[in-house]
Amino acid sequence: MTLNVGVYLYPGVELLDFAGPCEVFTTANRLAPEGAPFSVFSVAAERRPATSRAGVVIQPDYSFADHPPIDVVLLPGGVVDEVMSDAAVVGWIAEVSAAARLTASVCNGAFLLAAAGVLDGRRVTTHWEDIDALRTRFPALTVEDGPRWVDQGDVVTSAGISAGIDMSLHLVERLQSRTLAAATARQMDFHRAS
Repeated sequence: MTLNVGVYLYPGVELLDFAGPCEVFTTANRLAPEGAPFSVFSVAAERRPATSRAGVVIQPDYSFADHPPIDVVLLPGGVVDEVMSDAAVVGWIAEVSAAARLTASVCNGAFLLAAAGVLDGRRVTTHWEDIDALRTRFPALTVEDGPRWVDQGDVVTSAGISAGIDMSLHLVERLQSRTLAAATARQMDFHRAS
């Protein structure tokens, strides 16, 4: 069964937070022995190009109004203040996370999940620079400083930027196999954290 992986795209997204997980899942697709296990696509509030924090312009595949069902929703970090205060975005995150099999965030994408109430009462992590801010702003969370990712079953959060690659390899292992995750890491020339 192919799993739909929807990656949220917004102006100011951190490029590697967005592209790193996409690369992991699409590389796993190329290496999977029995066909592609993941359908990876981007979803934005509207089908308008979004300029990443690095200045790279990305065209979303879908909008909130027309995306297919999402099995794995991934929220990358970046400049999140504006989107975090957008009721339509927060509402979409809450709705799609409730329906998804698994919800994940990279870096300060955890703030988006927290704003949507997805992380209430959970253990989480984020970029080292944002640990204190996440603790202060969302005191109902247990924010861990140190791990590359924290897996809470249906919700997985990762530390900053390149940790999103580690987390995504972990998700490939969880959703498919350790063998495929190891082959993907090798193909990407990426040394996994344990």
